[in-house]
Amino acid sequence: MTTRREIFKLGAVGALGLAGFKGGDDDIPTTGPSTPLLTASQLAPQNKPVPYAGVFRRPPELVPFATGFDGGDPARPFARYALTQKLGQAQLVPGLNTTVAGYNGIFPGPTIRAIQGTRIEVRIRNALPAAGLVQPARFDTVTHLHGSASLPQYDGYANDITIPGNVKNYRYPNFQPSRTLWYHDHKHHITAQNVYSGLAGFYPLSDKFERAQLPQGEFDVPLMISDAMFNADGSLAYNDNDQKGLWGDIILVNGVPWPTMKVKPRIYRFRVLDASISRSYRPTLSTGDPVYVVGTDGGMTPKVQAVKSWRQGTAERYEVLIDFRKYRTGQLIELRNLSNKNNIDFANTNKIMRFQVVADSGSGAGSISSIPATLDDGGAVNASLGAIPTMSLTPAMVKAKRELKFFRDHGQWTVNGVTWADVEKSGFTKLFGNPQPFDVEQWTIINASGGWFHPVHIHLIDAKIIGRNTNGGQPFAWEKGPKDVFYAGENESITALMQFDPGANGGGRYMIHCHNLVHEDHDMMVQFSVGDLRTNDPVTTDPPVLDTTPLDAFQPVYRPGFPAGT
Repeated sequence: MTTRREIFKLGAVGALGLAGFKGGDDDIPTTGPSTPLLTASQLAPQNKPVPYAGVFRRPPELVPFATGFDGGDPARPFARYALTQKLGQAQLVPGLNTTVAGYNGIFPGPTIRAIQGTRIEVRIRNALPAAGLVQPARFDTVTHLHGSASLPQYDGYANDITIPGNVKNYRYPNFQPSRTLWYHDHKHHITAQNVYSGLAGFYPLSDKFERAQLPQGEFDVPLMISDAMFNADGSLAYNDNDQKGLWGDIILVNGVPWPTMKVKPRIYRFRVLDASISRSYRPTLSTGDPVYVVGTDGGMTPKVQAVKSWRQGTAERYEVLIDFRKYRTGQLIELRNLSNKNNIDFANTNKIMRFQVVADSGSGAGSISSIPATLDDGGAVNASLGAIPTMSLTPAMVKAKRELKFFRDHGQWTVNGVTWADVEKSGFTKLFGNPQPFDVEQWTIINASGGWFHPVHIHLIDAKIIGRNTNGGQPFAWEKGPKDVFYAGENESITALMQFDPGANGGGRYMIHCHNLVHEDHDMMVQFSVGDLRTNDPVTTDPPVLDTTPLDAFQPVYRPGFPAGT
């Protein structure tokens, strides 16, 4: 039997060792492996990344292979993209190549930039081998566009499986306000391994309100933060600590360990995504200066919030402004990680990346001249169908109140004592709730354990947090915008208002789960249905099919990028 105390002891003799282990529940034993798994990278000294030696890079932006207007109607624009899930080689650590499983064979996957009102279809082919990189099962995949109000058959339902050799066309409506979305794998039981292997990418959605108020182009920067551990040959190592979570000793930003980014003395917008399997972060600047939160998971915040640090769990997105105008040319500013309770921390996991201020140059197109105090999203959220802007929701609108309790029961991760296995056994009829289209409900998310934190994701919806049992009953400063992931820390509860807006022809089944992907896989996931659960069956309505198109039929084209390091 292996306990968390024993895991600590194992880590202390790892390649880098544990700098600190926040948290406990040592008395919860679980079945251990027959031989110890790695708890830190086994890289030789010459292959260990040195913090801030790496050059920052942005993921490439994919160009659609087709654009146009449905029926020639300028009011109905569309764009079509193609992605291939396949193996590729990446240099994640010095001197060695790492095999990744990525969209188009790269990690992070290509960025797809969407515009509100332009419907997008993404053709996703599974060209992966028979077995996974860090698990022996068949390399099946499911793609979820996280943050999109997609129909159930395009939402990445965990059992809507694309096997190797098959293809699925995912259709995304893009009617929501601007936000930072991301696409990632969602295959039941191997989501953690598939995402860890590289199946993740950005999908920013833009609208005219966001473009008029926030930095664009060069000054709009995606940051995908993740962590990993490596075998001596540079391959990915995997250890989920007896289904508790994976904490790597190397922090990656857009696939680069602890990179240095050159920045001009201007205001930058960073789209910060926690794409780790389990690790949460508490970013802060080494100067002690504040950052300015302008966006949460579901879009812009009504009021800009100045914070000196913020807590961020897996799959949460925060858009922050950093004002580099106050720093001198040549100055170095670190983005550090203060960490949170119940992470496993190593020697350098207190670092994320570094900024180097360089002389101003160029036109400055896309920059803004000052930090705004408030932001206006226009309030136009699918209004023709009866939707209400998320941050305008009030308790008086509520039609039902529900509680979601996340806890471990006899070694099994559950939601209200229910697992996804229970949902499967019911023929996918077991529901947590059944709101009707455009109903407003109040949900309370409860984590009664002191030994774990749970970043809880509710598909389809944006929500307004109206209360916590901590922080004086109020949401934290960084949470005061629309949310779809809720950090349920140890012994914490969160109360939120949400409207179930399925869009045109919408309704059907959607998932709720912990976004610690190890917890999700084992088996902390349930579902709700908007309206009739038989509507838009996520598995049978538009299933993947055998792909008979030649592999080279859709050669990716990327937009010209920004210089390396910027």
